[in-house]
Amino acid sequence: MTYAAPLADMCLVLDTLGDLPPEAAEVKDAVLEEAAKFAENELAPLNRVGDQVGSVLENGVVRTPPGFREAYRTYVEGGWNGLASPAEAGGQGLPQALAVPLTEMWNSACMGWALCPLLNHGAVEMLSAHGSPEHKSRYLGKLVSGEWTGTMNLTEAQAGSDLGALRTRAVPASDARWGEHYRITGQKIFITYGDHDFTDNTIHMVLARLPDAPPGSRGISLFLVPKFLLDENGRPGERNDIRTLRLEEKLGIHASPTCVLSFGEDGGAIGWRIGEPNRGLEAMFTMMNSERLLVGVQGVAIAERAYQAALAYARTRVQGQPIGMPRNGATPPIIHHPDVRRMLLSMRAQTEAARALAYFGAAAIDAAHHDPKRQHRADLLIPVVKAWCSDKGIEIASTGVQVHGGMGYIEETGAAQFYRDARIAAIYEGTNGIQAGDLVGRKLGRDNGAAARELFAEIDASLDDLSGVFAPLRQPLVDGLAALETATSYLVEAELAIAAAGSVPYLNLFGTVLGGWLMARLALAAQKKGHPLAAAKLATARFFADHVLATAPSFLPAITGGATVIGFDPELL
Repeated sequence: MTYAAPLADMCLVLDTLGDLPPEAAEVKDAVLEEAAKFAENELAPLNRVGDQVGSVLENGVVRTPPGFREAYRTYVEGGWNGLASPAEAGGQGLPQALAVPLTEMWNSACMGWALCPLLNHGAVEMLSAHGSPEHKSRYLGKLVSGEWTGTMNLTEAQAGSDLGALRTRAVPASDARWGEHYRITGQKIFITYGDHDFTDNTIHMVLARLPDAPPGSRGISLFLVPKFLLDENGRPGERNDIRTLRLEEKLGIHASPTCVLSFGEDGGAIGWRIGEPNRGLEAMFTMMNSERLLVGVQGVAIAERAYQAALAYARTRVQGQPIGMPRNGATPPIIHHPDVRRMLLSMRAQTEAARALAYFGAAAIDAAHHDPKRQHRADLLIPVVKAWCSDKGIEIASTGVQVHGGMGYIEETGAAQFYRDARIAAIYEGTNGIQAGDLVGRKLGRDNGAAARELFAEIDASLDDLSGVFAPLRQPLVDGLAALETATSYLVEAELAIAAAGSVPYLNLFGTVLGGWLMARLALAAQKKGHPLAAAKLATARFFADHVLATAPSFLPAITGGATVIGFDPELL
C-alpha cells in the first residue's frame, strides 16, 4: 500500500513536453522532490483509513476522516496551494505544467483528500478571470493560500448534466448591511467538499436563474455564496442560509464528502453575482475546463498507484510454474508468467502515455495564457485529456485487480479501492460521452477540423525521426494517423446526430494516436540525453505501439458507422 512518486518519469516528460520557462525549470527538481515527500509521507498513509472510515455528517457538521484536517493544514503551511496561482493574488505564478505533477502525486497518494484542493484550484482560476475587484480583494487571496476553499455548485436532481433545466433561483435584494446582493434558493447535489472541517469558510460558486432569465442554458447566472458571511474585518462571521442535508453513499472516494446542499431554507442564502447576468455558464466553464484537465490527471494518478501495487504484488506472489522456465528449485514469483508480464507492461505503458498526454495538455494551456492565438490547441486537447486519461485510469485499475487475482477482489490488498475510486472520473465534470460530443461537435465543428489538422501535421513531420531502433514505432503511428485523418474528414462533413454517435470511438482514436506519438517522442528524447530511463522508455513505447496503437485503425468502422446507432429503434433495446 506504499506509494513512491515516479519522479524520473515526471521530470523526463516535463523536460520533453512541458515547455517550462527557465525560472520554472530551475526550481522543478526541488519542487517535485519536496512534493513527493509530502505525498508519500503525509497523504499516502491516509488513503486506507479514508476509504474505511469516510466522511460523516453529524448534527449538521461534516467531519473528515482522522488525519485529513491535519494533512490539509500541513499542505497550506507548505505553500502548495498557490503554486500555479497568479502572483498578484498571492500565488507563486509557476506554470500549470509544473503544478500538474503535484496534482498527480496528491491523487495517487490519496484521491479522497486531493479532491478538495483540486476543486479549489478551479475556483481560483474562475475568480481570477471573472471576479470583480471586490470579489478578488475579499476572497481570492484566501482561496489562493488555501485558508478557504471553493466549490462548484452546478448539478440538480432533476437536471443532471442538462444545466439548462436547473431551477435554483437568485432574486435581487438590497439592504444597508449587505448592499446590492441576491437571495439564493434551491438545492444542489453532488457537491464535492461542499462542507468539511479543513477550513473556517467555504466559498460556493453557484449557478442559478434570475427572475426574468430566458429559458435554457442562456438564462443561467453565476453567484459567489460563502458558507459564512464576512464581518467588517473580512473574517467569517454569521452563518449563511446554507445547509448540508446529507452525504452521498458512493462506490468509491469515501473520504470525500459529496454533499446535498440546500440554499435558502430560512429566506434565501446571500450571494453576489459574478460576471454579467445570464452569462454565468461562460464564467463557470473557466472553472470546469480547469477541473477537466485535472480529472484527466486523476486518471493518471490512480493508474500509477494501481500499477505500483500490482507490480509489488507480482514480484512477491508465488504461484505456479511459469511457462518456458526450467524447474530448478524454488518457484519464481508470478511476474515471470507471460500473461502477468503482459498485464504489467500494459499498465505501465498506458500510464506513461496518459501522463504524457496530460502534461502535454497542461503545457498547451500555459502557452495559451501567454498567446491567446494558441488557445485552440488547449481547447482541442482538454476533452481528450479528461476522457481518455480517466478511461485509462479505470482500465488500468481493473487490470491491477486482475494481476492480484482473487486477492484483488479482497479489500485488504487495496487493489479494489483503486478501481472503485477511479470509476467516478469518467462521470464527473461532464461525462466522457459529453467530452466526446464537445470534441466533435464544438472543437472540430467550429473550424472544420483546422486545429486538429495542425496537430496532425506536427505528428506527420516527426515520423522521419523514427529510424534505427525506433523504426518499429513508425508504422503503427503512420497507420493510426491515417485513420485519425480519415475519421476527422468524415465527422466534419457528417450529420450532427451521426457524428455524435461516432464521437466516443473518435475520442478514443484521438487519444490513442496522441499517446503513441508522445511515447515515441519521449523514447527519442531519453536516448538523446542518455537518460537512465532510455531503455525502459523504448520498451514501453514499443509495447504501446504493438499492443495499443496498432489497434487504432479498428476504431474507424465505429466512427463512420453512426447511422447504425441512429437508425436503431430504441423500442428494441
